[in-house]
Amino acid sequence: MENKIITDICIIGAGPVGLFAVFEAGLLKMRCHLIDVLPQIGGQLSEIYPQKPIYDIPGFPTVNAQELVDNLRQQIAPFKPTFTLGEKVEELVKLDSETFLVRTNENTTVEAKAIVIAGGLGCFEPRRPELENLAKFEGKGITYFVKNTEIYRDKQVVIAGGGDSALDWTIFLSDIARKVTLVHRSESFRGAPDSAEKVFRLAEAGKIDLVLQSNVAGLTGEDHLQTVLLEQKNTGTRAIPADYFIPLFGLTPKLGPIADWNLNLHNSAIEVNTFDYSTNVPGIFAIGDINTYPGKLKLILCGFHEAALMAQSAFNRVYPDKKRTFKYTTVYGVNEF
Repeated sequence: MENKIITDICIIGAGPVGLFAVFEAGLLKMRCHLIDVLPQIGGQLSEIYPQKPIYDIPGFPTVNAQELVDNLRQQIAPFKPTFTLGEKVEELVKLDSETFLVRTNENTTVEAKAIVIAGGLGCFEPRRPELENLAKFEGKGITYFVKNTEIYRDKQVVIAGGGDSALDWTIFLSDIARKVTLVHRSESFRGAPDSAEKVFRLAEAGKIDLVLQSNVAGLTGEDHLQTVLLEQKNTGTRAIPADYFIPLFGLTPKLGPIADWNLNLHNSAIEVNTFDYSTNVPGIFAIGDINTYPGKLKLILCGFHEAALMAQSAFNRVYPDKKRTFKYTTVYGVNEF
């Protein structure tokens, strides 16, 4: 069934720059809907390095990546943005001179007068392990993102990886799944030390199985995954029952369908006009790491600046008959806009 959403601006990418674009659009009374392939907002900051300190955000001598995302979420809350998460944009078509239609892989459709591409380095796709019959079990026991935790209730779950995502989901699912096994090729983890310590304590308490110095070597089953084969450094191969296998080896950026939208590209980045960060297609803007122009710096704070100028120009498409008046938030606050 098609899920149709009508909004003023459709933002593709819910990373920090896409989130801040909601704030700038909200000041001009424009509604935003954001789409992201990841199951949560925050982009790379939340998915890859949530505990990484960031030092170049004005006014914050240091701020953790996830803390920045949480602050942005709070900042844009008054403007009531809506989200489609865990879905990938597959198609962008122009309905008329003023309106675009975006469609996702789950058949969610969004109508908007302006499109803002804020997809960071592109559409992130999971790094898939090199297993012979991996594709056979995708959607039939293999998942790369945890969207609905209830499907794992009372199931046997195998998680592979050594970063924050693997640690966090191991901890979370230990209270939901019948059995959680975490497989990691090393004896130490790349994720947050506090999370790693929690995982070791869960293993010591018998709440999870922790299998170190091991790799997933194979998958078996009929219509659904049934067994995961482990290759262990000291003891060889063994099979463990599994209803679900969640490989969490990070993400790899790809331009994806954006490459087919007739946008001017240079080295897999979208060329923009620095007056308002518009593309060669009227009504489509690109902000953040996805764009390129002379002197481009791939910094979050630069993306924030680009979002502000983009919103001023997008206003003319959303409200062609209205006069735009610039106001300072220090004078009017947020609720008065």
